[in-house]
Amino acid sequence: MKKYLMALLMGAAAGITDVIPMFIMQLNWYANLSAFVHWVVLGLIIPFVSWNMKSWLKGVIIAVISAIPVIILTLEDGSESIGPILLSSVILGALIGLLSNKYIKQLNSVF
Repeated sequence: MKKYLMALLMGAAAGITDVIPMFIMQLNWYANLSAFVHWVVLGLIIPFVSWNMKSWLKGVIIAVISAIPVIILTLEDGSESIGPILLSSVILGALIGLLSNKYIKQLNSVF
């Protein structure tokens, strides 16, 4: 159970990190909530996907793939959001991958 709580906490931390600039730019409540929930869910997905690759790369790939629908939605308002979405996906996805490799696998070895 600890590994799932740790995954949720990593996702929530990534979500808060992603939402802070959005909050400063005064984006609407739905955009902020959507981004936060997106990262909480990724916090539960990235650590438990078993791909034979570096953990940071796995995080980047999953985060970027999951950002594609969000990018498509933002195209209606223009393409200036694509860069920040991809940048946050690469950075936060890699961090979740690295941290999950360090902390979630350690918890797995305890059980």
